[in-house]
Amino acid sequence: MSRTSAGILLYRLGTEGLEVLLVHPGGPFWDHKDLGSWSVPKGEVADGEDLVTAARRELYEETGFRAEGPPLPLGHRRQPGGKVVHVWAVAGDADPTHLRSNTFRMEWPPGSGRLQEFPEVDRAAWLTLPVARQRILPGQVDFLDTLVTHLGTGR
Repeated sequence: MSRTSAGILLYRLGTEGLEVLLVHPGGPFWDHKDLGSWSVPKGEVADGEDLVTAARRELYEETGFRAEGPPLPLGHRRQPGGKVVHVWAVAGDADPTHLRSNTFRMEWPPGSGRLQEFPEVDRAAWLTLPVARQRILPGQVDFLDTLVTHLGTGR
């Protein structure tokens, strides 16, 4: 299993200032979690795969959205579980109501022997920075700070 992931943080200027597109993970474990559970759309990098190419692929697989603009590197962070996540920001727009996510299968409920299919991402939303800071996984907050620093915008 890859210990490296790559993702794209889409951003735009909304009516209330800078907004970022975050996704909420699908599946029964995340079903009733909100604060501290949203994420940059990201996923595993295949051996030998270019990181930016992987980030763009993962954005598309998890959301159905494409990031066409030039990528702004936000760096990488080691997550609490040990995985290293590389993130780029791309200016863009997407309608969260048109979310299309790939799926995964798992035994649910545990021990039932029954396989069920769940979306990798069950929703996406444009969030202002104060709201995004509350909802994003704690290990990814620094990506928001780095974006603000690069863009020179207020929090």
